[in-house]
Amino acid sequence: MAMAKPSPSPVSSGELRGPRTCDCELALLPLRQLLLLQPDCFQLRGDQLAVLRPPRHRPAGGFTVLSDGALHHDGQRHCRLTGHCKRDVELTSHRDYKDYRETILSRPLVFFTNVRTKNYSSKEKTYALIVNTRHPKMRRQIEHGMNTVISSVFGESYKLRFDFQEVVKNFFPPGSHLVTGEDLSFSYEFKSDALFDFFYWFGISKNTVAVTGKVLNLSNTTPEKKEISTMFLEKMGEPYVRLNSFSDRKFSVTSRGTGCPHLLSSCFLYLLSTFSFFLVPYFPLICSLLPFPISSFPPVLSPFFILFSASPTFL
Repeated sequence: MAMAKPSPSPVSSGELRGPRTCDCELALLPLRQLLLLQPDCFQLRGDQLAVLRPPRHRPAGGFTVLSDGALHHDGQRHCRLTGHCKRDVELTSHRDYKDYRETILSRPLVFFTNVRTKNYSSKEKTYALIVNTRHPKMRRQIEHGMNTVISSVFGESYKLRFDFQEVVKNFFPPGSHLVTGEDLSFSYEFKSDALFDFFYWFGISKNTVAVTGKVLNLSNTTPEKKEISTMFLEKMGEPYVRLNSFSDRKFSVTSRGTGCPHLLSSCFLYLLSTFSFFLVPYFPLICSLLPFPISSFPPVLSPFFILFSASPTFL
């Protein structure tokens, strides 16, 4: 006899112990409750759901909503979104990639999805999934996915998708159905100017990361739970304190230095590729004279790999 799946446990005040960010990986609550708890960030105005700019007292705080620009509120009311970011974007330059990475990692991400919690039921409820990108586990998965796909290509185009469908599906009891499960993902496609994109054409450089994590239930039915959920959301929406970690600046194969501006490292590596035949014998000497360490490159990136993979695409 199969055991019944336990119901998701609500959030407790003990999980607010983190000094910089709450100890929360993922959180889920109905959209109606999110609107009540965060009126400074989300407002429903007629048929328009507005994602507001961060308030003045925390200009770098708030949330980043990823959406296609529309949703059916509780399956009944069609709403347009404003102030959101597109779920699927195309990047054509290294600057685009840097800005996009900063957008994804600087604030908690929010996705909206409709769920039917009973079999053969036509009643839908719109939920908000909050991804705490400041939590080490969540940040590590996103950064690792971005860094890995870059390390596996050689200046070609590639596409990377992050998917949260499975982790949300496992949150709800058996028999529940994600009506708009495809909205629980985001992707970016980097288009290079490579002449022959064989890996991209054949789909080899298109990857998906299934993100995992613990989902906290922020649904509140009592004043005490409402207060705790509000504290949780306020703490997650606080301005991000940058620690200038190495991974924050690790944007691509040709910009993994830890102590120099991105442009300097990219230009240097491009010059190496141009004069590779002459400079290969002197590579150790050149590296020892640089103001930034090349030793931070992964072992797979040998001098020959660096020399021949650098291209104007990354500048």
